[in-house]
This record gives sequence, C-alpha cells and structure tokens, in this order.
Amino acid sequence: MTQKKPILYIIIPCYNEEQVLPITSKMFLDKLNQLIYNNKINSESRIMFVNDGSKDHTWEIIKRLSRDNSYFLGICQSRNRGHQNAVLAGLMEVQNKCDITITIDCDGQDDINAMDDMIEAYLDGCEVVYGVRNNRSTDSFFKRFTAEGFYKLLNWMGVECIFNHADYRLLSSRVIKSLAEFKEVNIFLRGMVPLVGYKSTSIFYRREERIAGESHYPLKKMFALAVDGITSLSVKPIRMITTLGFVVSLLSFIGIMWSIISFILGKTITGWASTTCLLCFLGGVQLLCLGVIGEYIGKIYLETKARPRYIISDRTYDESKENI
Repeated sequence: MTQKKPILYIIIPCYNEEQVLPITSKMFLDKLNQLIYNNKINSESRIMFVNDGSKDHTWEIIKRLSRDNSYFLGICQSRNRGHQNAVLAGLMEVQNKCDITITIDCDGQDDINAMDDMIEAYLDGCEVVYGVRNNRSTDSFFKRFTAEGFYKLLNWMGVECIFNHADYRLLSSRVIKSLAEFKEVNIFLRGMVPLVGYKSTSIFYRREERIAGESHYPLKKMFALAVDGITSLSVKPIRMITTLGFVVSLLSFIGIMWSIISFILGKTITGWASTTCLLCFLGGVQLLCLGVIGEYIGKIYLETKARPRYIISDRTYDESKENI
C-alpha cells in the first residue's frame, strides 16, 4: 500500500528581514518544489511567513511574494511579540491544514537540505524531529561560549531541552494539537516541545553564516530568553534560594554563638569591618533572592491576566476558505 504523502507547511518567523527575505524566499521555494517533485510531500504543501511586527518593508515583501506565487502565504502580528510567539502563531494557524510543519528561521543559516532527513524520520514514525547543529565552527569564540553556556545553564536548572537545538524542527499535526493544550502566556518552545512527548529523534547539520542583514539575537536577548526559559519551566531557582537561606541561617546561628562565647570570655572588641561585611553580604543575598522571587511573581501576574499570546492583524489569504 502506497504511503500517503504528507502536507507540509514550512513556518518562517520574520522580524525586519527585508534584506534577506528576497534571497531566502527563493531558496525555500526551490526546496519545497524539490520535495514535491521527489514525491516526498503533497503538492498542497505551502510556505507560511509570520511577520512579527516588523518595522521595515518585510510585510510588503511577504504580500508581494504571496501575490506572485500561490505556494507563499503570510500572516502578520498586530505588533512585535517576540520570536517564540511568532513561531507559535504560525503553528496554531496551520494545525488543521497540514500533516507536518517545519519551523526554520528566515536568515538562511540553517541547512534546508536537512528537511529531507526530517521528513524521512517522520515517515519512519517520529513525530518530533529536532534540527541540531553538529558544531559551532562558524561562530566567534564569544558567541560559541555564551551559546553553549546557555544550553548548559538551562539543563542545569532543570529545563529539558536539546543541546545546540534552536527552533529548526519538524512537528506532526498531532504534536501541534497537543502543544495547543499548553495555555501559559510565557512560552519557551525549546523546553515545551520535549514536554509534549511522542517519538522523537535528532537530525544533525552544519549551520552557516547569515546570508544578509544582522542577527536579531544579541547577548541581551539570549540572556532574556534564558531567564524566560528557566522561570517558565523550572522552580529550581526558588529551591536554590531556600537552600541558600538555610545555609545563611546556619552560618548566622554559628556567628551568634561565637559572639556570645566571645562576650562571656571577655574577648569582644569594637570593630566596624566585620559588621560592614556581614551587612553587605546579607543585604546582597536578600536583594538577589527578592529579585528571583520577583521574577516568578511577575510571571504569575502575567499568567493570571491570560492575555493572548499573539494577535493576527492581517493575512495574505481569505481565512474563511477551507483550502488556502
């Protein structure tokens, strides 16, 4: 019995990509046509661009591409909501229109030929296929050090994620529908997808340098992403604070006993250095602990509001039509 060819939607988040989009859109279209020609996917497969509130002409380019070729589709968020929300918006938009999705960045750094292996893995029974970098030789030392430290920190903090995997992955429609059951506002897909479960595997590829434009993930955004990932999926920092509080309390108790014994023995002297050091240490620890607790309280505050994770303001197609 001939296996049904899956309908594939390639989800591509875009934010200020007017320099690179005209180049990479042709690459994505060529790959889609190749996959269709080789009978790996259905001819109803499409490429879905998600404009994440770009301030340049990205959305105008997406609309033009959609007018010129029916394989291109696009949705536009009402404002910039971040990379993770843009990816989620694309996934939720197409969950009932396809059998599988592949999410990939617009910059052309990820090897699009790895899609062939991803689809083969899906046909072999895997419903989640992670695209994983086999090395970071194209990165600077600082970029490589901070990126690898990012994944190690997440794993150490108890966040289940795939080392050196970003957001290049294949998901089946069943996985996407299960992912839709996760209602949290603060999302970190690299940690959420492993929580969904289902059979998974990894495909390794070499990542190249960005074709054009500038990276939208500097150190500041990477740090913010790490904080979001940790505080959204792990309570280990809170437990570390509890442990730290216990240790400091124990040391304080020992200090009190030492002070009482010294007073009884008449060995106490007036000094400001020890007092200043203790005050600075305890003050710093308290502020640090309050900061971590405040981060969690802030997340709880946003979750209780239950605001929409994304708002689609425009589409390049008629949503009311079943087949787009």
